[in-house]
Amino acid sequence: MSARAADPLLLVGGSGFIGQRLSAALVERGRSVRNFDTQDSPVSGVETVIGDVLDVGALAAAARGCDSIINLAAVHRDDVRPVSRYEEVNVGGAHSVVAAAEARGIRHITFTSSVAIYGLDKHNVTEDSVPEPFNEYGRTKLLAEEVFQAWVTGAADRTLTIVRPSVVFGEGNRGNVYTLARQVASGRFLMIGGGTNAKSMSYVGNIAEYLADTVETPATSTVNYADKPDLSTSELVAAIRASLGAKAGRRLSVPLPVGLAAGYAFDAIARVTGRTFPISAVRVRKFVADTSVNTDRLQATGYRPRYDLRDAVGRTVRAEFGAPQP
Repeated sequence: MSARAADPLLLVGGSGFIGQRLSAALVERGRSVRNFDTQDSPVSGVETVIGDVLDVGALAAAARGCDSIINLAAVHRDDVRPVSRYEEVNVGGAHSVVAAAEARGIRHITFTSSVAIYGLDKHNVTEDSVPEPFNEYGRTKLLAEEVFQAWVTGAADRTLTIVRPSVVFGEGNRGNVYTLARQVASGRFLMIGGGTNAKSMSYVGNIAEYLADTVETPATSTVNYADKPDLSTSELVAAIRASLGAKAGRRLSVPLPVGLAAGYAFDAIARVTGRTFPISAVRVRKFVADTSVNTDRLQATGYRPRYDLRDAVGRTVRAEFGAPQP
């Protein structure tokens, strides 16, 4: 076993959706994983230290003896209140991770940012595209990147990998792809707009493997992550329906202005009642947006995903809603 494999790796936010798959991938590779999170990890072989990413002292203590850090910790939902929590956790957490790395002499950090930094309705954006975040999540992820960039320039022997994933989906996730699949499975799905917009997507089983690669061969780079080729919204819905064993058929659709009006109405109700709803103006805008990213830099690294994108959609749908009946 190499010295790097023998040393523990600190995974910040490793109890979440991506973190659990990443922990399992690292353990499978023989890595010693120390997870720092507000809750325990169910992954066998992972040591969990309970703590808050804003607690620099606790984070630095957890980083003792570690050779690298992967930071997954973030506030990311669309409806977080107060809005200040995005900056408090996403940017403040970045400062905490950097402080812990400096306290323990750690030389490599992998940071999971987001394609949300590019803004909404962007086509084939590259890592060099001008960021135009449209919400607090994207804005604070971009600010967090700047915190880590300042850290890596502080010493010649430091390395930093920034990974900007597109929307991540997979078994056990309750995000946008699950919500879409649930609507299709229920028979109540309504297409908003024409469905021709491209959607770059990342399967959790694939991105976990790539993140594991970044600490095995540490280097300074910024990389978009998405599993190609992209699917349009219509193609994604068709893939979900096929995984459910449903026939294609004709589906109802509503014009975008009608969908947005409904989103704003639910937003108003949410403000009055304090409840959250699966429909909001932001989610409608995301649904109809072209959110495709360029992955030439990722492919140039030689990385090849283990799972095909359409197969990954099928795996996810069947895991959540069962195999189609014969």
